[in-house]
Amino acid sequence: MEDRRARHPGGSRVSTWLLGLLPLCVIALAVAGLAVLDGPGLAARNGPPAEELTVERTILGAGSIELIVRNQGADPVSVVQVAVNDAFTDFRMSEPEIGRLGSANVRITYPWVDAEAYEVTLLTSTGGVATHGIPVAVRTPDPSGFLGLMTILGTYVGVIPVAIGMLWLPWLRRVPPSWIRALMALTIGLLAWLAIDAALEGMEVADAGASGLGGAGLVAMGAVAAYLLLSGVHAWMAARPGQAGGHRLALLVSVGIGLHNLGEGLAIGSAYAVGALALGATLVVGFTIHNTTEGLAIVAPVSEERVSPPRLALLGLIAGSPAILGAWLGAATVQPAIAALLLGLGVGAIVQVIVQIAPSVRDHTGRLLHPLGITGILTGMALMYATGLLT
Repeated sequence: MEDRRARHPGGSRVSTWLLGLLPLCVIALAVAGLAVLDGPGLAARNGPPAEELTVERTILGAGSIELIVRNQGADPVSVVQVAVNDAFTDFRMSEPEIGRLGSANVRITYPWVDAEAYEVTLLTSTGGVATHGIPVAVRTPDPSGFLGLMTILGTYVGVIPVAIGMLWLPWLRRVPPSWIRALMALTIGLLAWLAIDAALEGMEVADAGASGLGGAGLVAMGAVAAYLLLSGVHAWMAARPGQAGGHRLALLVSVGIGLHNLGEGLAIGSAYAVGALALGATLVVGFTIHNTTEGLAIVAPVSEERVSPPRLALLGLIAGSPAILGAWLGAATVQPAIAALLLGLGVGAIVQVIVQIAPSVRDHTGRLLHPLGITGILTGMALMYATGLLT
């Protein structure tokens, strides 16, 4: 390295940068040439156009059905006819043609009846058909009137259950050290199931409405980004003096759980936004019981350390308050792609937290998967599964 630097003194650094930029310039010229020549040969295709319309949102108003559709296919799409329950009806398009990955509003004039089921069929100019079912027609409420309600529900689902679970801290400080290892293993089980749940939900959201925008790739990208970000935060905190290991773990657990609760808030807000009030109430009750165990996961790392009430309150807010934000976003009907990315963030954050907690489960011989640890992990997963059946 010293000889190379000697052969290339400071005056040649500019030429080194130019050599590095040369391939990029060639690529830019090639792309510009294709654009000028209108991409010869790229438009040729055997077979019919690839059209794929996906309905991202349904808005039911007085005498109208409005669909927000996205073109996830490779070719532009023009909707020429719309039928509701096999009867053609009048409609208006916000865009005459929907380009690749573009979206448009389809406003249909139709006197729908409350609580009835409908099937909307969109016919494209090339003869393609896209269908969308409305199982139970209910007038779509105004999201702006939901902010107060979503705040209350997010508090019920996120903040209060986590705070209740944190009341186990005095009990944790009275149990033997072996119990602490078992409870840390239980925490890993709780978090592992949360990661699995968020991953499955993210894949479902991605397949349903975000396949053209990357689908499962959005979940994976969010997971990797959150994992790396939290790893950097942990390294930064470890380098700071006075940061005890238990406090770092408790903060990381709170962040991971908070990102997961953001996804739960999205589910609740979305259910209420589309008028599925019974489903929303069920989710609230289920998530409230489900999230009580998350408070235990937060206080377990600091069971042997002194922690002030304000710090505990802050940890609880970090873990629980994102449910409020998620409920707001869900009530405003967030795009499926954004929902998939957010759920992926939750997965990556939780996995990173599990990696940090794992060393505290090791026994005196250094084993991670000893009988007590395995029992704790499986018990935590079973507990989350059992409470998850209520959602």
